[in-house]
Amino acid sequence: MPIAVTGVIAMDHLMTFPGCFPEGPGSRKFREKPGSRRPHVASLAFLAERLQIRRGGAAADVAFGLGILGLDPVLVGAVGPDFADYQVWLKQHGVDTESVLVVPGEHTARYVCATDAEGERISTFRPGAMRDSATVSLCRVAERTGGIGLVVVEPGDPAAMLRHTAECRAMGLPFVAHPAWQISGMGRTELKYCVSGASCLVTDEGEAARLRERTGWSGPHILERVGAWVTTLGAAGVRIERAGREPSLVSGIGSVTVAEPSGAGAALRAGLVAGAVQGAPVERAAQLGCALASFALEASGTQEYALDVRRLLNRVREAYGQTAAAAIRGLLTYAA
Repeated sequence: MPIAVTGVIAMDHLMTFPGCFPEGPGSRKFREKPGSRRPHVASLAFLAERLQIRRGGAAADVAFGLGILGLDPVLVGAVGPDFADYQVWLKQHGVDTESVLVVPGEHTARYVCATDAEGERISTFRPGAMRDSATVSLCRVAERTGGIGLVVVEPGDPAAMLRHTAECRAMGLPFVAHPAWQISGMGRTELKYCVSGASCLVTDEGEAARLRERTGWSGPHILERVGAWVTTLGAAGVRIERAGREPSLVSGIGSVTVAEPSGAGAALRAGLVAGAVQGAPVERAAQLGCALASFALEASGTQEYALDVRRLLNRVREAYGQTAAAAIRGLLTYAA
């Protein structure tokens, strides 16, 4: 059955800062701009070297990964009329976009970011049409598609996250919770509601710490409320925790030439979900997620990687062994 992926759909405007200021050359670091140490100075200007406009947004990124794995992802969110070309791209990669709401007179969400030579960033996010995503009903999505097998609740408009979590509960649908940056943006009660009852909770280590702080729950208390808690550990892989069981570690894929890390998390979640909906144990699903993430790491852009099944299985075999490769081959029956 289809997998609904809810959350933000965005266009990313990414710039690099080579160390040039309008008033002349300078350091390659934002913090060393002349005048930046004076707190009363409210206006700072930086001359960017390069602009890349990319397709992004966590929900769209996960749906893209599920699409190239041959699953049936249904993207759920809100965009502006400027979504037309992006929509074509997603459809070409197996994503059902018919449940995406187009809001007249608005723009698709925008993320604008400038990065200096040390990786420090100045960024701005404009929600735009995302604010209307709470009007999209999962019940209607299920009616249109003939049912939903699983829902992935990615970060987005808080009202939409609450609505879609509530609909999952009312419809008896399993859901994956990935609150991410909205851990800090949501109220304590709302955050607890969006996490409780998830079949799988996904965070990175920093998000895990903020989640404990914001909810007031300890790690064991969180585990009592979710089926499994998957914590991403960067190159080290993922940690999987379940109530009453010892944590397990799935190592990352080694020997990967990293072009850009931004798409790895979404690719990992796509692989994790793809394995889970096909009945794989969470550890095996996480191995598929880590393998898919390795392809995303090698590409510049969150949706610029392609799936090579043979190479993926070779990486799985080298990292996890022949048994794992044979099992994951069975999960890739419909992959492009």
